[in-house]
Amino acid sequence: MLRRPPKSILSTPPLGTRYGNLQVSSIRRYAAQVPPRIVIKKDEIEESFLKGSGPGGQKINKTSSAVQLKHLATGMVVKSQATRSRSQNRSIARRLLADKLEEAEKGPESRTALKEEVKRKKKASKSKKARRKHRTQDDNNKEAERAQKHEDVFTNEKIF
Repeated sequence: MLRRPPKSILSTPPLGTRYGNLQVSSIRRYAAQVPPRIVIKKDEIEESFLKGSGPGGQKINKTSSAVQLKHLATGMVVKSQATRSRSQNRSIARRLLADKLEEAEKGPESRTALKEEVKRKKKASKSKKARRKHRTQDDNNKEAERAQKHEDVFTNEKIF
C-alpha cells in the first residue's frame, strides 16, 4: 500500500517545478524581496457601505455592496466596488488602504514600489534581449544585401 508523503512536503514543492509561467525558485526569490503588508486594526478604520454605480445594471445600483474605508489617523479614503460581493469588496478595500498607507509611510521602500521596480527590471531585460536578437538578424540581413550588391556589380560589368 502506498503512503502519502507528509503534508509539509506537499505544501512546499521542490525547486524546479513550475507554477504557470514562473518556476518555484523564482517565486520564492520574489517573495523574499517583497516585505509583508501592513496590518490595519479594526478600530483605526471607519467602514461604510454604499450603493454602487456604473456598469452592472439594477443589481449594482440597488444593493449596498460598495465598501468605503476611511483611515481615522491619516484621513485617507479608499472605495472598492470591484465585485458584487460585499465581503470581497471589503477585503479588496482593506488591501488597497494598506498599500496606500504603506506607500505614504515608506515611499520608495514600500511593497508596491518594490513590485513596480521588479516589473520595470523584467521589462528592461526583455527589451534588451529583443534588441540583441534583432541586432544579429539585422547584421545578417545587411551582410546578405552587401553580398547581393557585390554579386550584381560583377554580373552587370561589360567586358570589352
